[in-house]
Amino acid sequence: MSTSLLAVLTPYEAEHFFPELLLADLRALFPDFRKLDPTDLSPAAFAEKLAAADPAILLTCWKTPLLPAVLPPRLRYVCYLSGSVKTLVTRAHLECGLLVTNWGGAISRVVAECAFLHTLACLRRSTRWTIAMHQQGAWKNGLTDAASLFERRVGIHGFGPVAREFIRLIRPFNCHVSVFAPDVDSTHEREFNLRRAPSLEALFAHSDVLIELAPLIPATAGIVTEKLLRLLPPGAAFVNVGRGGVVDEPALIRVAREGQLLCGLDVFAHEPLVPDHPLRGLPNVFLTPHFAGPTSDRYPDATAQALRNLRAFTQGLPLEALVTPEVYDRSS
Repeated sequence: MSTSLLAVLTPYEAEHFFPELLLADLRALFPDFRKLDPTDLSPAAFAEKLAAADPAILLTCWKTPLLPAVLPPRLRYVCYLSGSVKTLVTRAHLECGLLVTNWGGAISRVVAECAFLHTLACLRRSTRWTIAMHQQGAWKNGLTDAASLFERRVGIHGFGPVAREFIRLIRPFNCHVSVFAPDVDSTHEREFNLRRAPSLEALFAHSDVLIELAPLIPATAGIVTEKLLRLLPPGAAFVNVGRGGVVDEPALIRVAREGQLLCGLDVFAHEPLVPDHPLRGLPNVFLTPHFAGPTSDRYPDATAQALRNLRAFTQGLPLEALVTPEVYDRSS
């Protein structure tokens, strides 16, 4: 079988995912690989160029258009450098036997790091104090209401790679970790020293910090309701670095405006966040612009995994982070 490769990457993607050493590794694997810049390509133009190239492997990233329904006859494997593949392939592509991988857990530790940042920023009331000190000449008067993460009750909604990395990250803080997710079992309880929450309501009601990491699928859209948010204890932190659509955002705004809930948000129902969005300017809300991961210096982490997969494919070995139809269905 031919192992010809077509890299569909914008100049930015090529530069940041393939620094010179990793580009040399790619050239060593595929000396004659071809490149296609998808910038400004219409779906029809992309389909035409893809058919003309007829590669065995596609190396793709964020700006690669959706693959056409009828694929080139030699195409067997799509190596996606990023996360969600739903803008790239359909379930029908997978059902027809197309192999697709993504970055899997390669960037999970970086997203977990951002969740950690938001957690500490909330507990330490960073937004309020930063604004007050910069703009109002403020200083603390007497006791401070800032809180520590040590020995806190931490609830996690979802149990994918990011959740697991976050648990590892906070181990030194001796937190009491509870998780609500369909795939958590007794083995995970022992391995990660966590407790399975009996319900989503119980998870929220008994957490000082709630980390939202559930995937956005039809079953989870808007699942974090006002009722759930109001179950969090006063002064609790709600951190979302997963998907904005799992939260009823108008409900979150109502609760956040009351000032008792601390919020750390990297994702939103509609992005980019409009300039006059009601979450902006709230002193109890710490905001970042959907940049949890990967940071630009860690893009090569995803590339390293992609290169392992490309090498494995040429050798007929199993692939990491394979997106099966079942994985596709439960992914954002």
